[in-house]
Amino acid sequence: MGNAKNSINTRTLFGLLLIFIGGIYLLSTLDVININTSDIIFSFPFFILLLGAIIVINSHNKAFGLLLVFIGSIFLIPRIFPSIHYSSDIIFPVIIITIGIYILLKRPLNWAFYQNKFKKKVTDDNIDEIAIFGGGNKVFHTENFKGGNVTAVFGGFEIDLTQCKLAEGENVLDVFLMFGGVTFYIPKDWNIRVNVTPVFGGFSNKLKKEPGTAFDNTRTLIIKGVAVFGGGEIKPVYR
Repeated sequence: MGNAKNSINTRTLFGLLLIFIGGIYLLSTLDVININTSDIIFSFPFFILLLGAIIVINSHNKAFGLLLVFIGSIFLIPRIFPSIHYSSDIIFPVIIITIGIYILLKRPLNWAFYQNKFKKKVTDDNIDEIAIFGGGNKVFHTENFKGGNVTAVFGGFEIDLTQCKLAEGENVLDVFLMFGGVTFYIPKDWNIRVNVTPVFGGFSNKLKKEPGTAFDNTRTLIIKGVAVFGGGEIKPVYR
């Protein structure tokens, strides 16, 4: 089920990408626009827009993805329609204002700037961790773990879930990794599904289902999200 959903998301993004590229070629062929298509497809603004779209489709952090789509579009539109000109005196204030609105709309977060490396014990049922230019080790204790969110930007985490028990049903753990990483230590008998989309990054699952291991199919942890120039891994721990 989870793999099918991830496949649909990837197919949707790929389909939209082909429509966009085909549309640019068609408009150029019909002389509606006079541009070099490669200057658009292989440009940094297009990469930012594409990255934002991937985050919107595959990550819980959709507001940040929409922000990237907006910024990429601002710089991409003049490349597609040369008759449209922006003044840098307007573009950058608009971007700064947009980022400010994004920050204000987000609820208060505990930013992990240069967080220490000592292990911290947490008893919440949900993870909500952010590491910016820092990181740390977290040990979670709960009998009703429900997933949550982990963000690492130029930072990283080691998160120990070996003393947790999954809540019933499907529990989603959303990760967003950009030039950062995370390692999850997870009990060997947990039922895990991974739907992380790598963008010049990766996410490995080292949890192998060996014969004789009993899994509780009524409790599942789904790890989804995006890894951009970053990575993560799941390491099993026997209990």
